[in-house]
Amino acid sequence: MDAAVNVETPINADVTPAALKSKVLRHLTYTLGKDIANATSYDWRMALSFAIRDHIVAPWFASTKRTWAENRKRVYYLSMEFLIGRILEDATVNLGLRDAAEEVMASFGQDFRGLVEGEPDAALGNGGLGRLAACFMESMATVGCPAYGYGIRYEHGLFKQSFQGGQQIEMPEDWLNMSNPWEFARPESAYTIPFKGEVKTIAGREVWTPGETVLASAYDTPVIGWQGKWANTLRLWAAKSTQMFDLERFNRGDFAAAAEPEALARTLSRVLYPDDTTYQGKELRLKQEFFLTSAALQDILRRFKAQNSNLRDLPKFVAIQMNDTHPAIAGPELIRLLTDENGLSFEDALDTARGCLGYTNHTLLPEALERWATFTFGTTLPRHMQIVERIDSWHRRTYNPPHYIGIVKHHEVRMGELAFVMAHKVNGVSALHSDLVKKSLFPELNALHPDRICNQTNGVTPRRWLKMSNRPLSDLITKTIGVGWEADLDRLRELEPHIAEQPFLDAFDAAKRENKVALAAWIDENCGVKVSPDALFDVQIKRIHEYKRQLLNILQTIAHYQRIKADPEANWVPRVKIFGGKSAPGYAVAKEIIHLINDVAQVINNDPEVGDRLKVVYPANYNVSMAEHLIPAADLSEQISTAGKEASGTGNMKFMINGAPTIGTLDGANVEILQEVGAENFFLFGMTTEEAMKRREDPEQSRKAIEASEALPGVLQAIAEGVFSPSQKDRYHGLVHRVWHHDYFLVAADFDAYDAAQVEVDKAYADRARWVKMAAMNTARSGFFSSDRTIRSYMKDIWSIDSAL
Repeated sequence: MDAAVNVETPINADVTPAALKSKVLRHLTYTLGKDIANATSYDWRMALSFAIRDHIVAPWFASTKRTWAENRKRVYYLSMEFLIGRILEDATVNLGLRDAAEEVMASFGQDFRGLVEGEPDAALGNGGLGRLAACFMESMATVGCPAYGYGIRYEHGLFKQSFQGGQQIEMPEDWLNMSNPWEFARPESAYTIPFKGEVKTIAGREVWTPGETVLASAYDTPVIGWQGKWANTLRLWAAKSTQMFDLERFNRGDFAAAAEPEALARTLSRVLYPDDTTYQGKELRLKQEFFLTSAALQDILRRFKAQNSNLRDLPKFVAIQMNDTHPAIAGPELIRLLTDENGLSFEDALDTARGCLGYTNHTLLPEALERWATFTFGTTLPRHMQIVERIDSWHRRTYNPPHYIGIVKHHEVRMGELAFVMAHKVNGVSALHSDLVKKSLFPELNALHPDRICNQTNGVTPRRWLKMSNRPLSDLITKTIGVGWEADLDRLRELEPHIAEQPFLDAFDAAKRENKVALAAWIDENCGVKVSPDALFDVQIKRIHEYKRQLLNILQTIAHYQRIKADPEANWVPRVKIFGGKSAPGYAVAKEIIHLINDVAQVINNDPEVGDRLKVVYPANYNVSMAEHLIPAADLSEQISTAGKEASGTGNMKFMINGAPTIGTLDGANVEILQEVGAENFFLFGMTTEEAMKRREDPEQSRKAIEASEALPGVLQAIAEGVFSPSQKDRYHGLVHRVWHHDYFLVAADFDAYDAAQVEVDKAYADRARWVKMAAMNTARSGFFSSDRTIRSYMKDIWSIDSAL
């Protein structure tokens, strides 16, 4: 790498607006084939993107060349999701070129903010899992950890969400309808991925003859770190047919059959998490996971063998991190590649694979730990079924568990157990979660391997989630403590002495209000609801799931509405309840909760007696870009999952960094947020994990909780009577019945505590001096939750790799 790459100033510090303007014009003319007079906003965005990309390529090449020259160990991060968001503004921030880009585009009569908003979000993920992977990629580049991210280049992502009559409607994402200026096609990096067929023993060796094959073709996106000092690669795989277009069939008029191989192959990289309620859906999901993993491992071995000859040395140069159980097939596939294609013995291949692999668990929900029917697994991946059974047998024989711990058990292949057995390290993602992984999720395996599980509390990148998304606050921080905090978030503690100073608090409050005014305008434009920036902005944005308890939130909102209706002239603290998130297409209960939220919003927002005292807003199609609007303007962060169910959460960290106190349970990383910020700056409620487990032992617990509550019976009665669904009064009878009789996630049991905590929120917000101090203290004490800290911990405890910077 050039010496200029590894310095304390941005690599592009000497880039003038004039030089950037020249590059924009060159790309407008020679890359896009447009002149200034006929260029559209799309053309200008693309020209600027290509110009910014030019400044990424130099450090990207330098980082790659240095890694090759020094034969450095690399991290390979395998994830089904990379929720990277828009790249243009993020890249200009990390390169130190945002101000120059704004100036240049203004000189062309173009609004930089408008161009940024025109960039589509890459539809490569769904929720926290994918956003964490994106934060990790950016932090690995920032701290100089040589790395590749491996994922799938989904054409249509999860889905584009809209609401029709309050109900979620799923449409395909169309982010690739426009050219993606950030990716480089790598057709030379393509690998054949086999499926199905049969395995025969020939000359003492197992030989797999696949029945189907597809081609995995690579597309590379450079990921630039802070100040452009290092860059890594996100490599996404697109599925293509291994068979040529059937011209003979086409000429016979059988057009559909002629294109069938190509269409079937592309199915693998069309949609994230296809509905698996059918056998075909289950098979497609398994194929997708193997497609990603096999392509990545073949690529890793090719790169290793280009400089090294002894495959037993693979762990010295390769660290492979499995992001949840989706890539858990990596263990058997790496053994297959090492034995069947490279001649290692099973024992050597097993030892080598385990030396490379790490497994991050992200869930305590049993249904989220993937299990495949042995028929599906064995039919789709017959060679891997053999290898999994051999791994299972080896593990039982080697560790002699006191009772049967099966990877293959009850006619299922258990991917969580497989990942655990094949990884040299297993980590949870918050202190509480890691403890529960040991005690509740894998207690028998933990007893056999007591040093294998470790904790790596999640983090988020402060470059995107503060420096870029919240310019008013980040400018105030820089003015107050100076430059450099972006790569050393612990320095935010230097804000604490200033929290005692009124001018700082006034400036902090003004920054928040500026964001709220902007969000109020955005809500008006996108949702058609007028909200007051003086109101408390109360935000819950996350995947819709029963354990995340959006239902608890909306039930308490109804209770609050009923109180306002009973005494409209009381001194109510105005509140705007903001929801965001998607439900899985086949998750009927979650979709019913979405419908209820929208129905309640329709009634409350059109009630003239309530007015600005309470509004409910649910903008459709929540994604990274929407979060960048919502989080900086949030006053209150809703982190209200049932204790013992949330692994960590990262939204909670983003809100904290941006000065929003949390209302939450002792779940996931909330525990560590509470420790950092102090009880006086956190609205704690609800049962602990142990209390929740004990509560479930009583089959009548939900009925007892409802009957003991002053407010909840009236809330449920109003829903059941159709107050919020007058055109179909029985619409929510099933949902109400569920709360009364099948309340596994303890909505009723925690309702009164949550309701009381919301009263305390109102009291605190009404005392402006107290509230602003609480908000500022959340920002000042958020340094621990930088993903830079998390990545350095992975590097030390799991990957055994040093920084190149």
